[in-house]
Amino acid sequence: MFSAERSRSRASSAFGLLALIFHASVRNIRKGHGNAMLGLVMNVVQTLILVAVFWVISHIFGQRGQIRGDPILFVMSGIFMFMTHSKTMGAVSGAEGPTSSMMLHAPMNTIIAIAAAALSTLYIQILSICFVLFFYHAIVSPITIHEPVGALAMLLVSWASGIGIGMIFLAAKPWSPDLIGIIVKVYMRANMIASGKMFVANNTPSRILQWFDWNPLFHTIDQGRGFIFLNYNPHNSSISYPVWIAAATIVLGLMGEFFTRKHISASWSARG
Repeated sequence: MFSAERSRSRASSAFGLLALIFHASVRNIRKGHGNAMLGLVMNVVQTLILVAVFWVISHIFGQRGQIRGDPILFVMSGIFMFMTHSKTMGAVSGAEGPTSSMMLHAPMNTIIAIAAAALSTLYIQILSICFVLFFYHAIVSPITIHEPVGALAMLLVSWASGIGIGMIFLAAKPWSPDLIGIIVKVYMRANMIASGKMFVANNTPSRILQWFDWNPLFHTIDQGRGFIFLNYNPHNSSISYPVWIAAATIVLGLMGEFFTRKHISASWSARG
């Protein structure tokens, strides 16, 4: 009898936690725009602008035709994973910390805030990707994704690595908010190039690859293109590397967040 009661209690607690994460995610989606649909439209527009800009760049520098397949899909594959990683990292690093007024309302905590930031970003990104791909397929040119499950898996790994890196920044931010804010912006700007989304790794010399292969996003983009395009088999990237990086950064982020939560004080922000 007691075992059944404990089981129901755990199930009730888990359901309550999931409900709280759901409501916090909805709040995050509506935080930037009062209308959730407007937020989705703005994200789609941003995606289309980046695709157009990098398509023009690839056309100018002769990057077309390096993979047999739709060149626009080649550009979109990199942009989708780049935006998912970068926006997730930005949302998680900017999530509400231990001194936020929201933390005064039990059972709200920083883990729920992190989960809500990550899930709301993934939701918006997947909706935006589906919207862009559907209209491109229906209006411009039919597209075929060779292994959609594998491509989605690489998108999720990009998302997970964004969570891990964002959690590290979030844990470090209370100790030096201005410095960490600058580092986050530098990282996001550097990833415009360091992600290697405009390069085909198989055709890139090793002396250039060494500037990119440290970046987990470079690996997920290249491996994702291996799943998207039938005639592309990536040789200079790995699936396991970004997975391990994502796992390691999430664990380090959890440890850092726990340490910061135990030592942080609301009076820190009042110094000076």
